[in-house]
Amino acid sequence: MNLTEINIREKKFHDNLQSKKNGRFENIFYKAIHNITEDFFNYLRDNTKNSDVLDYGCGTGNSVEKVIKFNPKKIFGIDISEVSVKKAKKKAEELKISANYSVDNCEKTKFENNSFDIVYGTGILHHLQLEKCLDEIYRILKSKGKLVFIEPLGTNPIINIYRKLTPNSRSKDEHPLVNKDFVYIKSKFTDISIKYYGFLTLVFFPFYKSPDKSKLFRLLVDLDQFLFKFKFFQIFAWSVLIKAQKI
Repeated sequence: MNLTEINIREKKFHDNLQSKKNGRFENIFYKAIHNITEDFFNYLRDNTKNSDVLDYGCGTGNSVEKVIKFNPKKIFGIDISEVSVKKAKKKAEELKISANYSVDNCEKTKFENNSFDIVYGTGILHHLQLEKCLDEIYRILKSKGKLVFIEPLGTNPIINIYRKLTPNSRSKDEHPLVNKDFVYIKSKFTDISIKYYGFLTLVFFPFYKSPDKSKLFRLLVDLDQFLFKFKFFQIFAWSVLIKAQKI
């Protein structure tokens, strides 16, 4: 597995992260984008049956636990972190999940051309050299194959200040997506959907507990989606859901 200096730093960061007993403090904020996770898995539910599927940057295999219920033909997971893949394999064995996990470089995978019907991931693209990984995803997708990713955005000034104040919570080379990144995505793929999440739901997150049961959360979701129709408010989103198809 050929690795660049950036790959090596990312591998070390995620090996260390997954070796810790406690998760990152920032995890408490993820309830503010609970709806992006819902939309992500709904899309996978509707597109993975009898398909060859790749969890791109699989981490410890949390997504595979859900996707396997959607009856894919085959499911693979790759990650640069040996610690993560080891945990994913152990979890799959305990849950009796049939998944093929391996340590691999997402920017230059071992897979043959046209291998997958769908490639998905959560919070992985911003850790990679974007053009390299999108070229690789394009290569390994079958004709008309689809991708879906959840990614953080780097446009909200308040969130960016927080990121600068907490450098140990993130890797040196990560780069939350900005508008210019979508230009390259649009040049490689078709049928592209970019949906924004996490403005008012993040601002008011102390005022609700469980997003599943909170009427306030659902109201904030609706308000967010209304505001995100206007480009001005899109810069305040925390995350984005990217869906696209191979040309």
